[in-house]
Amino acid sequence: MPPEPFAQAVTFLYAEDPAPCRAFYAEVLGLPMVLDQGRCAIFAVAANRAFLGICEARGPRQLQEARSEGGSVHTFVTADVDGWHAHLRAAGATDLTAPTLSKEFNVYGFFFRDPAGYLFEVQSFRAPEWPGA
Repeated sequence: MPPEPFAQAVTFLYAEDPAPCRAFYAEVLGLPMVLDQGRCAIFAVAANRAFLGICEARGPRQLQEARSEGGSVHTFVTADVDGWHAHLRAAGATDLTAPTLSKEFNVYGFFFRDPAGYLFEVQSFRAPEWPGA
């Protein structure tokens, strides 16, 4: 029998200067900081079920293409994709793409980068079998 299921998840991102990311997550995305560990700050996402940590990097970035092996894309799921797009556009988010429907994955969303260059996606699942929040 497997152990008790995971209750929460934290994704840690690393930046040479984490201060702009901290401000971006708190002020632009409106995420509450739940723990400040000095070199790392952890923000709550999705009603304290998922968390995003931004930490001071220990060295230079090793990977430039997020969607290659070893890379990652961090996705926020919401029913209000267009509202988030307008908000991020007004806030000056970089590499902001237009919202589109991916027929391959049956999702509607867009991409942007945070101040450290990490790739994020905001999307809504169109598949009826996706578990709601």
